Amino acid sequence: LTKNDITSEYLSIEYAEELLMHIPMSNIALVHKYIGSAAKRPTLSKIGSKKWENQKLRVAQSLQDLASELLEVQAKREEVVGIEFDKDNNWQREFEESFPYQETADQLNAVDEIKTDMISKRPMDRLLCGDVGFGKTEMAMRAAFKAVQSGKQVAILVPTTVLCVQHGRSFRERFADFPVTVNTLNRFNTAKEVEITIDGLLRGKIDILIGTHKILSDKIEFKNLGLLIIDEEQRFGVEHKEKLKKMRIDVDILTMSATPIPRTLHMSLLGLRDISSLATPPLDRRSVTTLVNRRNHETIKRAIKQELNRQGQIFFLHNRVKTIEKITDELRQLVPEARYTIAHGQMPKRKLEKAMIDFVNRKIDVLVCSTIIESGLDIPNANTIIIDGADRFGLAQLHQLRGRVGRYKHKAFAYLLLPPDRPITPIAAKRLKAIEEISNLGAGFKIALRDLEIRGAGNILGPQQSGHINLIGYEMYCKLLTNAVRSMKNEPVDTRKETVVNLGFSAYIPKSYIPSDRQRMDAYRKIATTTNTKDLRSLENELKDIFGSIPQEVQLLIDLTDIRVKATGWKIQSIITNGNDLIFSFPQGDKNIITRCGDLFAKANGKIKIPDPYTVHLELAKSYFEPVTLLSVLRKLFTAKPKNR
Repeated sequence: LTKNDITSEYLSIEYAEELLMHIPMSNIALVHKYIGSAAKRPTLSKIGSKKWENQKLRVAQSLQDLASELLEVQAKREEVVGIEFDKDNNWQREFEESFPYQETADQLNAVDEIKTDMISKRPMDRLLCGDVGFGKTEMAMRAAFKAVQSGKQVAILVPTTVLCVQHGRSFRERFADFPVTVNTLNRFNTAKEVEITIDGLLRGKIDILIGTHKILSDKIEFKNLGLLIIDEEQRFGVEHKEKLKKMRIDVDILTMSATPIPRTLHMSLLGLRDISSLATPPLDRRSVTTLVNRRNHETIKRAIKQELNRQGQIFFLHNRVKTIEKITDELRQLVPEARYTIAHGQMPKRKLEKAMIDFVNRKIDVLVCSTIIESGLDIPNANTIIIDGADRFGLAQLHQLRGRVGRYKHKAFAYLLLPPDRPITPIAAKRLKAIEEISNLGAGFKIALRDLEIRGAGNILGPQQSGHINLIGYEMYCKLLTNAVRSMKNEPVDTRKETVVNLGFSAYIPKSYIPSDRQRMDAYRKIATTTNTKDLRSLENELKDIFGSIPQEVQLLIDLTDIRVKATGWKIQSIITNGNDLIFSFPQGDKNIITRCGDLFAKANGKIKIPDPYTVHLELAKSYFEPVTLLSVLRKLFTAKPKNR
């Protein structure tokens, strides 16, 4: 909109009774996306009513009790004396140096945080959030080695038998040069093998046990359990988690996930659980090209042949056991030269094991399978996955399945096939759009947050809280809860008010510079939420890097933001122009504020007038009101540093 010759961009928001409000992009930080129940739309408020303020107040009051409860849980955890594991010894260093790859900075940071937790008295409860193939397993191996070196046993809980077998193989290979005993427990084990494992655990002969939910059986007892590692926590049900709670009293817990469930993520973001994030891809990793198509023979044939031509292997995921044989026959007719086998959870265990081993040993080209391959499977030569009926899968599940390919340096492809004869639901369409958009490496964390948006926040902290979340939205709920926790801890709550700066000239991001509305709004939000000059400079460099040299309108917007950040430090309410005056307003209540700002106006070029105790007029010559000159005048004023108040 252009008003008084000043052009600015606005966000138009429609309230109840179709009333529109235009929010200047300089105030975009006040606007948040509503995330609540996916099933129920919130009722809109009328402009001018106190309904929204009252809703916020009601939720804020109830959150005082919740904050108290959460802090009590945290305090109890602080009081429990856990195991103090030994510091690194020569064997630990030797074990870590035998890792054949170059660690990323994130991996080194995460392993330091895990070790610091392990050698402290407080029991560890850490979430390791890292995308598929980003090195979570290696972090788990290092933590397990430290526990074993300290004379403790380790339990590793995994969601599937296939992953259990693979982890067993990986751990045995990695620990081969050290006196560490690794066993597995899953449905492939015979009754005799289970008996030997139970006896070995009780007598302390087994150091590391990797198993499915069988580990949680009442028959399983450890002689000296010190560390519990949970791989892909979101795959375990409520009853499993209740059993886990009983194990958690003084044992160190390391939970790993590529896409943590909203509740786990929420607890970590609130600071009630510790979180380490692996966001940097390992060297040679490339993002997976994701394609969404209606199911047709030509697409499938082309995808399989393309992978065969580079001596690669293919996962074809069809999650219906009834029709999996029929689908395999169809594929054989389409590409007869390929070698096929089937793998799903209802097969006899020896047959399933043989199918997986043949695929790993490259005796098979196409593995036609169910979601049994979803977690942690690592086959570097398989770099194409075709997912049949992709609209039936959840967002995090699609991301996990896509993570089965692209685990080596070859370019990988994920084909998400939609049924040719059935319409897809709006929520499924959103999921598929999200998975296609967020295909960059390290996207697991973003996927978890987007999943929260699509599914709604739901039952995050018990049923009584989901109503509050639906009332005011997840983001506002988190903000109010954080404030409640801070006030309970007697920590300062952020009540800082940003300075309003209106200098009478156009400052916006033209569509010719950032054509996409979404990207432009993101840029406005980043600029509006900046609170220090250093971050603003980084943002300026980021814009240059992505969109090219910065046009004058955008540079003025950045410079105005710089003035706003500095003026906020002086507790100035607003800076506006009126005629030949630059008017500074201060909040009423602090009678000495202008006296304290003497340093600010010491370098002023013009005449100073103080009409009341909370306003300063700086009269300047007309030539000073050109945008660049006016900004220069303000920058000169703000070279003075605000005194501590």
